[in-house]
Amino acid sequence: MDKAKIEERAKDYIAKEKDADFRAEVEKLLAAGDWKELEDRFYRDLEFGTGGLRGVIGGGYNRMNTLVVKSATQGLATYLIKAFPEKAGKLSAAIAYDSRRYSPEFAQAAALVFAANGIKTWLFSSMRPTPQLSFAIRQLGCDTGIVVTASHNPAQYNGYKAYWNDGSQVVPPHDTGIIEEVEAVKVIKEMPRQEALDKGLLEIIDKKVDEPYQQMVKSRLFRPDLIKEKAGGVKIVFSPLHGTGAMHTEKVLGDLGLKVITVPEQKEGDGNFPTVAFPNPEEAAAMEMAIKLGEKEKADVVMATDPDADRFGIAVPDAQGKYALVTGNQLGALLADYIFLSLKELGKFPAKAAMVNTIVTTGMQKKVAEHYGAECVEVLTGFKWIADIMRKWENGQEGAKNFVFGTEESYGFLVETEVRDKDGVSAAALTAEMTLYWRNKGKSLLNRLDELYEICGFWQEIGISKYFEGAQGPAIMQGIMEEYRKNPPKTLGGIEVAKVRDIAKGADGLPASDVVQFFLADGTTVSARPSGTEPKIKFYASCCTPISAGGLEEAKAQAKLKLDAIKKDIRQVIGD
Repeated sequence: MDKAKIEERAKDYIAKEKDADFRAEVEKLLAAGDWKELEDRFYRDLEFGTGGLRGVIGGGYNRMNTLVVKSATQGLATYLIKAFPEKAGKLSAAIAYDSRRYSPEFAQAAALVFAANGIKTWLFSSMRPTPQLSFAIRQLGCDTGIVVTASHNPAQYNGYKAYWNDGSQVVPPHDTGIIEEVEAVKVIKEMPRQEALDKGLLEIIDKKVDEPYQQMVKSRLFRPDLIKEKAGGVKIVFSPLHGTGAMHTEKVLGDLGLKVITVPEQKEGDGNFPTVAFPNPEEAAAMEMAIKLGEKEKADVVMATDPDADRFGIAVPDAQGKYALVTGNQLGALLADYIFLSLKELGKFPAKAAMVNTIVTTGMQKKVAEHYGAECVEVLTGFKWIADIMRKWENGQEGAKNFVFGTEESYGFLVETEVRDKDGVSAAALTAEMTLYWRNKGKSLLNRLDELYEICGFWQEIGISKYFEGAQGPAIMQGIMEEYRKNPPKTLGGIEVAKVRDIAKGADGLPASDVVQFFLADGTTVSARPSGTEPKIKFYASCCTPISAGGLEEAKAQAKLKLDAIKKDIRQVIGD
């Protein structure tokens, strides 16, 4: 983009942005003639994708700021009014936000745009988890919802996720319809806060949803009597990683009688995330402080949620007392096993019982489901697709089944139907109960995982990703995907590629998605996809090795050799 066009767009932004800080950033860059930085901020508009917005906080059209948030909300409001003409004057929305910088300001800005469009908005007075926003939409009967969060991204990011009236993130046809309206926005309607309050178009909610949400989480447990009897014998160390998870997790687990020790340095909400580079329980470094405290306290389980408390991760002590990180795939298998086992033991196993996971999640979970006579149904990556199939089953579509559990490899778990997104708070409560259950039988979670390997074979997964920042990033990633489609590899890691599944136009009943999967001759699966929320391309590999005469350790060694060779081939492609 030439300097004249950059300058034109920068001045247009300055004229429209009402936030003095964001406006001043751009004015300063223009005065300094910093064209490289200005180009990055203005070469495109921050894309409102199928899940909403996510980007670096700052002034400019390719940044997260109040003007971009208002424009997105105006487009969402316009679409909502068109989608529900029969509800004119009766539409409502719920808004929550996490601990990130500018989250309260962005949430209020969105609320006042809704209000100006005649849409009543329920707004939390302080930060709340993403799953509670989903719960609130269903509890209050809202038509839409927004949560201001960038989930597990670094501190410089913020974002905006849009939800539909069933409490799930938007899916077709609403996602593309909203995008079209956002791109068409010319005029943004706004209303002063006091006017919105006076007219009843803005209402602050806290206890109205807090207490029902906590009660719901506790109601989804299987063995309250066991917890009541044995809770004193389990010690939990927990970290919200400077996010929203502490309030509900501490309250729910505390009400159950469990001893919860929260990492003091990470307890309070802080969008600068001073103790972690990536506030993500998937990252070993993010768990270090909690594990250190766990070692000191001799905790039975170390837990962490990400900033908006939808993701959940754990570490548990091994036989030597050293804490081992449990992957999202492993915890998903453990929870699936515990849920199915509990339903069987308690005589509550439903007909057509099914769990749902994504196409990049371990195949081990399918084996666990089949072990109990249940099904495991695959959907596209993203929890909105798990919610989508829940909706269809409830409506008697898609060969309706009884949903009992949803999970994805990226530390997302859903153990209830009252929420339609991954829920780190309820996952924490059920994991605490599961830990207590197996401990009562003289086993640790790692012991139970080894037992599942004996049943299902040893499964191991790896993830590989690379960032491609800047104006050229999308084109580079697109080129990688196009090359895979035109010239798919004959082998990966020295293993023959037996089948290629390109989901660009949909495949095997799955909607269209920019994903290519390679099914290897030995049963290993390798998937490639650009991230929908970050400027990076992601690869997933999952392999299974049978446990034979060499035992579990030999199976682990074989899996490592396979995955190391596959990783080497992928890194050659992405230049890493």
